[in-house]
Parts: sequence; structure tokens; C-alpha cells
Amino acid sequence: MCRRSGPSMLRYLIVEILLPLLVFLFIRSILRSLFGSGKQVSRREPAPPREPPVMAGGELKKDPVCGTYISTSLALTRTIKGESVYFCSKECRDKFVA
Repeated sequence: MCRRSGPSMLRYLIVEILLPLLVFLFIRSILRSLFGSGKQVSRREPAPPREPPVMAGGELKKDPVCGTYISTSLALTRTIKGESVYFCSKECRDKFVA
């Protein structure tokens, strides 16, 4: 068995190992682009639905039906006898009006 010296070993690595590997990868990428037709499987999970933004701070009002405190910017409002009444949901509003 013959030992290879420095330049001879380098040439062997390039010609016998790296060059065929590069040719294989190049041909594989061409074939994928031709026959892949753009189909890629996404392994990422879909993002969870985003919560609507809630403004920090602001004035809170108490729902007269259930007693929940609700931000005036998010509350359902109804003007009764010239006064604004704030509700946390349609159900509470409907109960109050009935």
C-alpha cells in the first residue's frame, strides 16, 4: 500500500471526493427545480390567532348587569335618559334593556 504525500493527497481529495460530491449536489438542485414544481412542505406550525390589541390604561366603567369592569374604549354603550351606560357584552346589554 502506497502512502500519498501532501500535494498528491490533496489532489486525490479534490478529484475523487469533492468534485463528484459537488457535481451530485448541482444535478440534484437542477432536478428539484425542474420537477419540484414549487411544492414545499412547510414544517412550521401556523401562528396562533392574535388577540385584539387592548389599550393600556383608560377609564373603566362597571357593567350594571354582571358587575364586570370594562374599558370605555372596548365597552358596548347605550344612552339611556341622556346618560351613557357601558356593557361588557351584548347579553348584558340585552338583559339591562329588557
